[in-house]
Amino acid sequence: MIQPARTPPIPPQAMAEAEALLDKQPHLALGKAEAMLRHVPGFPPAEFLAARALRRMGKGRQALGKLDALARSSGRVPAVLWELAQVASDLGDTPRAIAALEALTQMQPMVASGWFLLAQQLRKAKRQQDAWRADLSGIHASSRDKELLQAAVAVNEGDLDAAEALLAARLARHADDAPALRLYGEIAWRRGEMTPALERVEKAVALAPGFDLARDFLIRLLLQTNRLADALAHAEMLVKSPIPAPGHKLILASVLVRLGHQERAAELYRALLADQPDQPQVWQNLGHVLKTLGEQAEAVEAYRAAVSRQATMGEAWWSLANLKTVKLGPDDIAAMEAALATLDPEDEARREDIFHLHFSLGKALEDAKSHEASFAHYAKGNALRRTMIRHDADAFSAEVQAAQTTFTAAFIAQLGDGGCPAPDPIFVVGLPRSGSTLVEQILASHSAIEGTMELPEMMMIAARLQSRVDEGEFPDFCSMIAALSPADRTRLGEEYIERTRVHRQTERPLFIDKMPNNWQHVGLIHLILPNAKIVDARRHPLSCCFSGWKQHFARGQTFTYDLTDIGQYYRDYVGMMAAWDAQMPGTVHHVIYERMVADTEAEVRRVLDYLGLPFEPACLEFYNNDRAVRTASSEQVRQPIFKDGLEAWKPYEPWLEPLKAALGPVLESYPDAPEG
Repeated sequence: MIQPARTPPIPPQAMAEAEALLDKQPHLALGKAEAMLRHVPGFPPAEFLAARALRRMGKGRQALGKLDALARSSGRVPAVLWELAQVASDLGDTPRAIAALEALTQMQPMVASGWFLLAQQLRKAKRQQDAWRADLSGIHASSRDKELLQAAVAVNEGDLDAAEALLAARLARHADDAPALRLYGEIAWRRGEMTPALERVEKAVALAPGFDLARDFLIRLLLQTNRLADALAHAEMLVKSPIPAPGHKLILASVLVRLGHQERAAELYRALLADQPDQPQVWQNLGHVLKTLGEQAEAVEAYRAAVSRQATMGEAWWSLANLKTVKLGPDDIAAMEAALATLDPEDEARREDIFHLHFSLGKALEDAKSHEASFAHYAKGNALRRTMIRHDADAFSAEVQAAQTTFTAAFIAQLGDGGCPAPDPIFVVGLPRSGSTLVEQILASHSAIEGTMELPEMMMIAARLQSRVDEGEFPDFCSMIAALSPADRTRLGEEYIERTRVHRQTERPLFIDKMPNNWQHVGLIHLILPNAKIVDARRHPLSCCFSGWKQHFARGQTFTYDLTDIGQYYRDYVGMMAAWDAQMPGTVHHVIYERMVADTEAEVRRVLDYLGLPFEPACLEFYNNDRAVRTASSEQVRQPIFKDGLEAWKPYEPWLEPLKAALGPVLESYPDAPEG
């Protein structure tokens, strides 16, 4: 507080009454301050009150004169410096505001608000790095704030309601509190409420652009919601931080991988490893990128560098095994068995390493023709993974049935025209391990078609529509689809085209979306993108399902970790596609994998005819296409078609009865659908 010097005191009650008027009735507060000054000329608390009232009345120049005088007479008083900075900022006198705030933050380095205001002024002065450091100092000061610490402890202990109450009250008082907003956003994220989480964290970053932890969190939220272009912009900003951290380059590399910019991601990983080679996770990440780029030998070296540094790193072992063209030998098997023996099966933190090692041993023993032991490891890996994911096979079958009964020819005709007319997308659908990557690689070798990756956009649109049923807006799926107007369908189609644009790197007119699960949404695709093409890649049910079951997927495909589940899923898929063919014949083209292997050129010509494209010999030399491929078949499609894998399930047939039972009549009728 500013203390009077050898002056008669003003009654504290009078000062309190004047202070109470300051925010809502500053003119009355000014009147009281002037009355005090008539009674006690130069009384510093009254001069300070008058200056604050003048600022709130928009009379900044007068306020500034009083504050300058107070600063000269009263020395370095924090309250005066704060108000002086505020007035100077209001008047556009950025150098004076910076000088006041630099003095203030030196005096009170643990008061976060001073640092944040200083950062704002430094940005106005184009001193970006200094502003960034000021924000970081503000965050450091906030880390000692008792109220924020109390809220953070509540969040970490899972008491989200208590934390939310604390933060809501704090933000009601200080709406622009960036650390509180970031934590408030985390609460929404932990509850699965992505929209408010993004809004809060975006606001925190806008208020304090140098808040690196908030920007890091925002990038992760943007990745989760597939806002990849926005994530890239923030990641590019984060690596410019004046306080560099390896994690900044790592998250930028992750965004680049998601966008398909593999070469640049590899450069970042190599730079990190050059600085600090003893990082098994980074070696593994580099291996993933090199595999995608088709640099197999280098990928193997990277994966081996990872396991040499951390022998229990299950994902790196699986990544080696999953190259398909690499066979793990006896020494590798011994190393994996030894690593597995050191891991406690009850330790939840190591479950991912354990199931990855089981999948890896399954593949290694399969290559060694030890099929019974191989199956045992595959079964253990799948059983453990199944406990870690959610998949309700019967509920999924019911959803498929609802879509199947909704999209009849009469229903579609009743809806009339609508949807985005763009012919750009080619959807390659089916099951994982059905030959869809081969189909994609063949088509992407055509001069008119760009290969991208398994794009999530259609799945996200479909999930958003389904949520309207789940939340009670519509009684059932059919009612929800029927409520979509032609304009709605056009908007949804345009949204898909716009959101996938970030994945297109060439000027080719057509592009492939190889998300196999989009078979569930053929009806929706037809409604919102009526000129899109759909290619169904289909493989023998035992080959396809067994191959999927012994494959660990990095994300999704939750139906693959149980033989009965995957058999039921395949049966749902065949039923859906058969129903669609009956209602809308000719709108989906089917590629049977075994026919593609037996007579590649004939099948390629058929699918190109369906797409309305001329035959190009490059489609038969797809293995020379050096485009990045991210799926489990990435190495296989870099070689000519081979027939060795057509009956890989045969040695395992004694253990496949649950799969056969789940497939039912679909198994005998292949490649056709069962009648009825």
